[in-house]
Amino acid sequence: MGTIPSNRKFEKEQRKNRVSIMLNDSEMRALNRFCDHYTVKNRSRLIRETLMRAILKRFDKDNPTLFD
Repeated sequence: MGTIPSNRKFEKEQRKNRVSIMLNDSEMRALNRFCDHYTVKNRSRLIRETLMRAILKRFDKDNPTLFD
């Protein structure tokens, strides 16, 4: 196995799977307020990155360690 050259460009994986969520009124107000306050232009990206960060953090936490 060789190393990957650092100047090689990777194609972005296409998103083709849709996920829908429902928010109550207070959750939607909080999301809108956050986006307005931090000038978030892409809410979908914010939600996707926040969700994946939480998932990966949980995976890391639940990963068995040598001395458990």
